[in-house]
Amino acid sequence: MDSDDRIERWFQQYGNDIYNYLAYFTGRRDVEDLVQEVFTKALRSLSSYEGRAQPKTWLLTIARHAAIDYRRRQKMMDWFPENVLRLLTSKERTPEKALVLKEQLQEVYEAMNHLKSTYREVLILRLIEGVSTVETAEILGWSEAKVSTTLHRAIKELQKQMGNSGREVNLHDAIF
Repeated sequence: MDSDDRIERWFQQYGNDIYNYLAYFTGRRDVEDLVQEVFTKALRSLSSYEGRAQPKTWLLTIARHAAIDYRRRQKMMDWFPENVLRLLTSKERTPEKALVLKEQLQEVYEAMNHLKSTYREVLILRLIEGVSTVETAEILGWSEAKVSTTLHRAIKELQKQMGNSGREVNLHDAIF
């Protein structure tokens, strides 16, 4: 199988995951150019891919770097605008529950915007994207212990931020 075929297969398999990751990371829905950049970089550097990490993990690492570069270029300060909420509205929820969850999710995004970047990154990967601890460690270049510790601290800090808003929010229900 040649490089183009492998990248095309990975795009079919992981394109939505990369899109979602980039949307969360940048706070924008129009990340198609960044997704294309990720797969273009993957194609160019495929010869250096050693297969030690899963393809998805390798692609998420490239996506992380692309998003960081994008953020630097754009100097974005608002990571989670309201229109990202539409990505997470489940069709299985009642309209009333969806509205409540949308409001809670907006509060979660606002609170996350006040967290330091390492906390945001680990929350996005572990809780929102559902990436394993091992894969998160590989993507961020951290130890698994650091991922677990940082996730725990990030959740505590997020809960503290949410407590300052005066509302109790179930983070799991709001994120998922």
